[in-house]
Amino acid sequence: MDNKDRNILAILQRQGRIAISELAARLNMSDTPCLRRVRKLEQTGVISGYGAQIDPKEVGLNVVVYAFVRLKENSDQYAILFEESMENLEQVMECSVVTGAHDYLLKIVASDLLSYESFVKKSLGSLNCIAGIESTVVLKQNFSRNTLPL
Repeated sequence: MDNKDRNILAILQRQGRIAISELAARLNMSDTPCLRRVRKLEQTGVISGYGAQIDPKEVGLNVVVYAFVRLKENSDQYAILFEESMENLEQVMECSVVTGAHDYLLKIVASDLLSYESFVKKSLGSLNCIAGIESTVVLKQNFSRNTLPL
């Protein structure tokens, strides 16, 4: 990956719907080589997809919660069960394996605290592999970045 590729990525992170002709012009390239580079970045998995960035509050998701989860045992079987279950829960925005006293950190969105409580009791609480859940409610989000520092 060279500087042209990094510049392509920097622009596409902020303007995913930019026309190839405009992208090429901003990079002082012709359309065909620019399109070839974008396609190569897509095919190699550097660009994993495109999508709209949606303000959660504008669609009624007013609560963000970080939940620390401890599994009953540290085994492949429990990890696979837990991770597959998290992929199927739309409210779980992120699922990360962490070090320390907990096994996972989840970022969860909900419309309000009552719906989060219901989610914990009905969805997370129904998984037998979970030993404990500790939740931290976000009071105010100062900023959130969706772009990587390239």
